[in-house]
Amino acid sequence: MRSLVWCFLLASVASCASAQSIYACTDAKGHKLTSDRPIAECNDRDQRELTSTGTVKRIVKPVMTADEAARHEEQTKAESEERARAAEERRREKALLLRYPSKTVHDKERAEALAQVDEVVKAASKRVGELATQRKSIDMDMEFYKKNPTKAPPSLQRQIEENDNSVAAQKRFIADQNEEKKRVNARFDEELVKLKPLWAGRALTAPSTINNTAPVR
Repeated sequence: MRSLVWCFLLASVASCASAQSIYACTDAKGHKLTSDRPIAECNDRDQRELTSTGTVKRIVKPVMTADEAARHEEQTKAESEERARAAEERRREKALLLRYPSKTVHDKERAEALAQVDEVVKAASKRVGELATQRKSIDMDMEFYKKNPTKAPPSLQRQIEENDNSVAAQKRFIADQNEEKKRVNARFDEELVKLKPLWAGRALTAPSTINNTAPVR
């Protein structure tokens, strides 16, 4: 018997709790409707869920169609991707500013990067000069076969071919390094475009220092 009483009391509490919310809306015909549950006639518009005292508890949004739900999901995904992209961009800007706190530092690293390429080009150019000297020696040996180069020994012909191939390879390498210099400059130019507003913004937000020390008379 006591168990039945407890069950009755629990059921009553649950019923009261469910009756605490009231749904209200104005339908498409302008009729104001209220109910103790979401109103089917207002599925296409906002509904107010009210407490027992009439305070708005929350706004129940319209039930979306399948197409609306798909568009909403697509928009939500696009917004999420945009937020992630913006966060990644801020992270990169912060890292860039940490690496290059001033234009002086940026200019110095550009100069060092270009100097490294120049050193490589210098070494390759030196090698081209050495090959040119080697070719002069080969050409002197070929003087004996000037009238008919095909009679030159295979070893001498092989030296000519190897020399030509080496010179061509060094010239291609030098050309590649010149392109690398263009890429280095382009990268630093691109970074500079991003860094200028970052430096300016940091300068504006930096706390100003005021010297309150009285002048010595």
